[in-house]
Amino acid sequence: MPGVLTASIDAKKSIGLKLYEPLVVIMDDNPYTILGVTKDATDAEIKRVYRKLARQYHPDRNPNDAAAEEKFKSIQSAYDKIGTKDSRKEYDNRDRMNDMFGNGSPFSGFGGGFSGGVDIGDMFSQFVGGRGRTQSSVNQNRERKNSSNDEIKKGSDIESALDISLEDAVKGADIKFNHRRLKICKKCKGTTFGTTKGCSECNALGITTRESTITVKVPPGAVQGQQLRLKRMGNEHPKGEPGDLIINIRLDAEEGRRWENGRLIQEAPISYSTLILGGKIQIRTPSNKRIQIDIPANSKIGDRRRLNGHGHDGGPLDIEFTIKEPEKLTKEQIQALKKLKETGL
Repeated sequence: MPGVLTASIDAKKSIGLKLYEPLVVIMDDNPYTILGVTKDATDAEIKRVYRKLARQYHPDRNPNDAAAEEKFKSIQSAYDKIGTKDSRKEYDNRDRMNDMFGNGSPFSGFGGGFSGGVDIGDMFSQFVGGRGRTQSSVNQNRERKNSSNDEIKKGSDIESALDISLEDAVKGADIKFNHRRLKICKKCKGTTFGTTKGCSECNALGITTRESTITVKVPPGAVQGQQLRLKRMGNEHPKGEPGDLIINIRLDAEEGRRWENGRLIQEAPISYSTLILGGKIQIRTPSNKRIQIDIPANSKIGDRRRLNGHGHDGGPLDIEFTIKEPEKLTKEQIQALKKLKETGL
């Protein structure tokens, strides 16, 4: 079974366990989890995190370290899945399809390929906004046979994401957006849907996949996670109305920052001596202002300070302490560290 490790437990060390009872460890292959980013992270943030982790675990930096090599491989594999706009969209679409239908995407990129083991009629009905042919729905359809023809059908909504800068979020902007959706077949005009007729253009589905470029108007004051609903821009239904396009706004927090549950977090690299002894550091805020922060003595990595009014569009900004790692130590620093080592520090 992929993603599962099985090992035997020594009977002498196992209390209350059967002899050779298997120990199963589930390995999380979710690329977002491996890279340590949330699903609402921007593409730019994912790339920055990947570069940082790749440098940290690269084999050249960790020679003869098997654990670091495995970590590097998992980081690379995760980035291959969501590192580009197209690969990330494909992964997210497949993940959503798996949630709907189980393992295996019923549509290959919303196109004509299908996976086995699923009733295509039922699957397609759900995809374009229908009910799916369960026994209860069949009985309901029989009971409402006369009124079912008057029921308004609707294509499914499409949920997508749009990355914008903090500046565009404050001022508002018109952003070009590549849009892919199901549209009524130009050849059969959707008349083959639900019939025994054939159509070489849409394989008798009544709809085909089409791409276009649209302009999305982002209003001034947009916030992380805000949704824009574009009416009738979702998947079209051969016998009904189009669904909507729902766009999730993702703000690029830029280098050294990230979003966490809608709150802006900024890393503040601090030297070890300043963390222990206390001191002052300077940071640059999202509004490009330089401010000074007091670091209390005996601070720890991960400690936070909240700065009200210095975050995105005047909101709060959480400063998170991180360790400042020098690329190369000077001779004086090495000598000082040796003396500290002798004192037990």
